[in-house]
Amino acid sequence: MKRLIVKLKRSPDEFLTVGTIADDDKRSFFEYDPAFIDTGLQLSPLKLPLGPGLRTHEDLSFGPLPGLFADSLPDGWGLLLIDRVFRQEGFDPATLSPIDRLAWLGTATMGALTYHPPRELAHSDRQLHLYELGKNAADVLAGDAAEVLPELIRAGGSPGGARPKVLVGVQGDRIVSGEDDLPDDFEHWIVKFAGRADARDAGPAEYAYGCMAKAAGIDIPPIRLFEVRRGRSRLRYFGVRRFDRKNGNRRIHVHTFANLLHIDFRLPQSDYADLFKVTQSLTRNHGDALRLFRLMVFNVAAHNRDDHAKNFAFMLDDRLGEWSLAPAYDLTFSPGPGGEHSTTLLGEGRQPTREHCLKLAKESGIRSREAEPIFDAVNTAITRWREFAADAHCTKKTTEQIAKALRRI
Repeated sequence: MKRLIVKLKRSPDEFLTVGTIADDDKRSFFEYDPAFIDTGLQLSPLKLPLGPGLRTHEDLSFGPLPGLFADSLPDGWGLLLIDRVFRQEGFDPATLSPIDRLAWLGTATMGALTYHPPRELAHSDRQLHLYELGKNAADVLAGDAAEVLPELIRAGGSPGGARPKVLVGVQGDRIVSGEDDLPDDFEHWIVKFAGRADARDAGPAEYAYGCMAKAAGIDIPPIRLFEVRRGRSRLRYFGVRRFDRKNGNRRIHVHTFANLLHIDFRLPQSDYADLFKVTQSLTRNHGDALRLFRLMVFNVAAHNRDDHAKNFAFMLDDRLGEWSLAPAYDLTFSPGPGGEHSTTLLGEGRQPTREHCLKLAKESGIRSREAEPIFDAVNTAITRWREFAADAHCTKKTTEQIAKALRRI
């Protein structure tokens, strides 16, 4: 039986032992450490609440691990990289368990949970070259990469999502690998590259969406375009500062809505009504309900239909034991599965309306006088789309394609 010690890493020098996770190649088991139970910290209150004794993960229809630990594993791009490494080392990825992948990630995880004993990380403060990483990532996706750059493996193996991306440390124009703790005065960022199905200006388009979201009053982390010159051309990669890190290397525990409830985010089975209920129950903060309402209205108006259950998350203040809605992320134009929202609005996915939004607002304790200014702010922001697209250097084709899909609500 394989075992790992799970720790909550608050900072480089402060750990709390959470418990032990194990598997026997058929199912996984977990047991909280008695000292951690005494802290009263609920890391996953709905599916893995605090308590003594060994827990067997029975919800195999969701996946092989409880959602608390599934949030530590990447999907799509990150798993592709990890499996590539295992193949290079002579292992068949099909024979490896999620515990093996958690062990490989070790302390190089998103969020605050780490897995021990960790693999040895080859730390490097060497300047990263985004063009090289982006080109190598494209070659990996296309199956044309004879070799994966060590820097791409280190910095790209833990983020979630399907698009290639890397974790970096940023200090002015200097960029270094950012999968673990950073040197002083560096900030933790994520930089995304275009996927195979993406337009060449996918980065600028996501940046323009971020600017439009900020204008609408959406709570998003700082964003920027990382510009790389290659001959006469300029490549622009979208970057966002990580909200699971703050004040240097202080780590924040983050739990996605999907894994909090054991929802398979790949299937369109979530509804905003459920998201509001969880937000109200978990955070007990009306301000978070208003932030979620604004995000929902924006997703409808801005045609962001990739609003699946893993694209919403909650953060835990492990000093106070209080939860809050995480900042918005992965905001961009998306047609959605079958042309519908991944998360429906009171069951409506194809054409949710202002009336759907107002009905859900009422059910969630949001007054009309609170909702109306939000509609106004979102509608005003989307009318400025061409302005944001021009500032981000989006192509005319992308700008007009998106402009036709936006609608006032």
